Amino acid sequence: MRKILLLLMLPMCALAQDDLLAEIDTDTSKVVVTSAFKSLKIINLESTKLAAQGDFYFIVAHRFGSIKSGFETFFGLDDANTQIKFLYGFTDWLTVHVARSGFQKSYEGAVKYRLIPQQENGFPFTIVGFNSLVVNAELDDSLLPDLKFENRLNYTTQLLMSRKFSDKLSLEVAPTFFHENFVANDLQDNSQFAIGMGGRYKISNRVALAMDYAAHLNRVSNSVAHNPLSVGVDIDTGGHVFQLHFTNSQAIHETGYLGNAYGDWGDGDIFFGFNLVRVF
Repeated sequence: MRKILLLLMLPMCALAQDDLLAEIDTDTSKVVVTSAFKSLKIINLESTKLAAQGDFYFIVAHRFGSIKSGFETFFGLDDANTQIKFLYGFTDWLTVHVARSGFQKSYEGAVKYRLIPQQENGFPFTIVGFNSLVVNAELDDSLLPDLKFENRLNYTTQLLMSRKFSDKLSLEVAPTFFHENFVANDLQDNSQFAIGMGGRYKISNRVALAMDYAAHLNRVSNSVAHNPLSVGVDIDTGGHVFQLHFTNSQAIHETGYLGNAYGDWGDGDIFFGFNLVRVF
């Protein structure tokens, strides 16, 4: 009788074992993919990297003047735009920053938040939201007598979507909406749209090549601005990340480089710059 019972229970045990193994396989297959990007920005475009909870960053971004001017401005070294930024990770999925830029004498506040992480054998992308508010302090009341405070405000909303294809290659695309309450060109819509894209290719343990670009989708035909294109190299020194690059945008914050990139790669009118990122 015992033998008969054991024979009847064997299929049930086998099924239970299969179910348990299936559960284990499911749990281990969805490992979160990390480190698609080493720095918080690819160059100008925000990356999907966020600060870890409790991490505090000090960031200096610098864009010299146009190298086209040659020795007259010592290849742009005399005409620089600098941004100072303080950034903090409130949680592993929420990062905030405040910044001050020389371009438009602007003040910026922004939040970046992870919506969905990339997973091995699971969701194929990391999706991060980014929102910023910029105050243009350069507008002059005496030249614009009807100027109100809200005219100084600029807004940006981005959906950052990246995929780490391998330990070497990561790519990102960023549908973007930005709004400038004041535009110098009367024909330009205040509400503007762009598609940002960028990537990073690691060539050694501490060095990577980087590039980003943004296609402005509703820029007026008589605008003197161009689509921002930046190329450069990331150097990881252990304590900080040092990014060296060339770009056609001297502006650094989002509405600045997306709508006001006045350099022209075809004409040699480009700017040398760097981002220095230090975490504490």
